[in-house]
Amino acid sequence: MEADIFDYHKEEDSLDVESFQGERRKLIQPTSLKDPTLEKLKEVLVDWINRTLKQEHIVVQSLEEDLYDGLVLHHLLSRLAGVILAVEEITLTSSAQIHKLELILGELDKKLGLQDSSLIKWNVKLIHNKDLLATIHLLVAMVKSFQPELDLPPNVKVEVVIVEVSSSGIKSDVQIEVLTEDSRETASDSSSNPEREDPIEQLLNLEAHKVNTVKKAILHFVNQNMVTMGLHVADMDKQFADGVILLLLIGQLEGFFIPLFDFKLTPVNESEMLHNVTLALDLLNDTGLTLPNIDPQDIVSQDTAATLKVLYALFKKHKGK
Repeated sequence: MEADIFDYHKEEDSLDVESFQGERRKLIQPTSLKDPTLEKLKEVLVDWINRTLKQEHIVVQSLEEDLYDGLVLHHLLSRLAGVILAVEEITLTSSAQIHKLELILGELDKKLGLQDSSLIKWNVKLIHNKDLLATIHLLVAMVKSFQPELDLPPNVKVEVVIVEVSSSGIKSDVQIEVLTEDSRETASDSSSNPEREDPIEQLLNLEAHKVNTVKKAILHFVNQNMVTMGLHVADMDKQFADGVILLLLIGQLEGFFIPLFDFKLTPVNESEMLHNVTLALDLLNDTGLTLPNIDPQDIVSQDTAATLKVLYALFKKHKGK
C-alpha cells in the first residue's frame, strides 16, 4: 500500500509529505483522476460556474487552479445567495487569500445549513491548497442547495487513499469516496419528499381546473407586462412557440433591449423559431435564471410543461416587482 503513496507523489510533485504531519488527508488515486465519470462531473461543474458568472465576465477553466483564492467562490456566493462580503476583490498574498476564504466558507457553510462540522468535507486549508476532492464536494453541495434542478452526473465515485503521517511513519488506507448519489436513490428521495420535485411537474399532476387556475395567473402576469407594447397573449403554448413574445417579455422584465437583428421578428419556419427560443433561454441563463430540463425544441413544439416552466420562473422572479 505504501508503494501506492510513493507512486502518487511521483505524479503530484506539488504535494509535500511534511505538510501532512499529524494530519489525515484524502488524495484521489491517479487512476481515478482519469475516470470518465469524474471528468464529466468536472466539466459540468465548470460549465455551471461559467454560466452562472457570465455577467461578471469570469471564466473558469480548472477547478483546482481557479477557485483556491476565493474570487470565484465569492462571486458564486453573491450571485446564488445574494451575499456580498466586505473582502478584497483580488488577493495576491497567501495570508490575504486564506483570510478571504475563511469569511467566504464561513458564510457558505451557514447558507448550506451545515452546522455540524462532521458533515463538511472541505475547509479553508484544503481549498487554498487546491485540493480537488474538497473543491468538488463543496461545489456539489452548492449545486444541490442553490440550483437542485441542475442535473449532475449520477453515481460518481473515486478511489481515495487516506494518508496519515506521524513520527512513527506513514499509514495509509484506500476507500471509495462518493461524489454524487446514485440516480435511483435520488429519484427515491424525490418521491418520498414531494417538496423537492419541480413545482410545474407537481402542478401538472393536479386536477385540470387547478392547472388552469395557475395558467390564468401566469397569463395575467404576462399580459400586464406586455400591455405597453400593445400585445396580448391568449394561447400560452401557441403564442410562445416562435420565441418572439418570449424575447420581448424577457427584455421588458429584465430591462434591456434585444436588437432586432439578433432574432427573427417574423419567423417563417421551425429553424427560425428554434433560433429565437434558444436565444431566449440563453438570455435567461445569462441573467442567472437557470431553468430545469428545458429543451428549446419542446417550446417550439408547444409542450405545455416546458412553456410553463419558463414562464413560471419569470413569474416567480418578477411577480413582486
